[in-house]
Amino acid sequence: MRHDSTGRTFARESIAAQALGWVDAETRAIVAPIHPSTTFLRDPDNQYRSGRVYGRSDNPTFDQAEALVTSLEGGAQSMLFASGMAAATAVFLSLSSGDHVVVPEVMYWSLRSWICGPGERFGLRVSVVDMSNPEKVAAAIEPGKTKLVWVETPANPLWGVTDIAEVSRLAHAAGALVCVDSTSATPVLTRPLEWGADFVMHSATKYLNGHSDVLAGTLTAAHPSDFWERVRVTRSQVGSIAGPFEAWLLVRGMRTLFLRVRAASKSALAVAEHLERHPRVLSVLYPGLSSFPAHAVAARQMDGGFGGMLSVRIRGGEEAAVRVASRVSLWKRATSLGGVESLIEHRASVEGEGSPVPKDLLRLSVGIEAAADLIEDLDLALGG
Repeated sequence: MRHDSTGRTFARESIAAQALGWVDAETRAIVAPIHPSTTFLRDPDNQYRSGRVYGRSDNPTFDQAEALVTSLEGGAQSMLFASGMAAATAVFLSLSSGDHVVVPEVMYWSLRSWICGPGERFGLRVSVVDMSNPEKVAAAIEPGKTKLVWVETPANPLWGVTDIAEVSRLAHAAGALVCVDSTSATPVLTRPLEWGADFVMHSATKYLNGHSDVLAGTLTAAHPSDFWERVRVTRSQVGSIAGPFEAWLLVRGMRTLFLRVRAASKSALAVAEHLERHPRVLSVLYPGLSSFPAHAVAARQMDGGFGGMLSVRIRGGEEAAVRVASRVSLWKRATSLGGVESLIEHRASVEGEGSPVPKDLLRLSVGIEAAADLIEDLDLALGG
């Protein structure tokens, strides 16, 4: 909720739809302008009283996108990045060599590969655990030495759910920070800062933008801190800043965030329930199903739906799964998720050697098409 000058409050979907209600002060336009400039004028006495210096650190077009994400997440400040990977790695690069981090067994594969590759070469000590099991998380944390616990929930592509409040309690008791990748949940369904996390990260390429035409990432902090400022410096020094046009498009996308996520969640549940009964499907992985192992945790910390992402395991193994993906028509065989169009992907082929993903698994990103059409297309692909 948000108060205006009259003291009225507005729901978060109203805030998103109007992008905080910002109006351009000079032109009175209700859609903000794009500022392509990479540099800004100094004052005659050589100062930068405008607060703007150089495009690698800042741009006026970022202001609305960052403020909107901050409002939707209920945080203190947000930063915009060139991609979700840029946002995530900035957090790890702001640690020191020798610091210990705890990360999930199942998580976005590109990030896990970076953490266990360049991250370890950089000097991080990494423990990989089943993040859905608090006892294993507790056993992995080294009091006074663990600096960061990274959570992804629901976790791509098996969609395991982590109890954010419990993991945050364990981490904070040991002096560690918690960052949650909430890309698949979005602030529509889960607000990790309310459950005790210190930071929340999004691959804004996915649901926040929602149209498969922007690369961007965001980080939001619950409170200002020295570590948060280290991340800000890292963003500037590494050059992982987004472009102004991408920032502008991101605001455009977030205006329909609530409509898109709620529609995708409703359809994803319908698809999951249908496929759970299909004789050619071995199992369906979706937190919204009562049969899902972590359904109770998901129901507690996800409000208004369970997201648009699910995975299915196909009877007959890898060959059968790839064959099903080859037969779809409405679903598109493509990497990524969170767009208005529905995507299907044989995830093990993408992740390659060492992936924990079963080879009979297909990852589905449900878009905003008619659920009946999506189900019929899958039935036809499964049928022969």
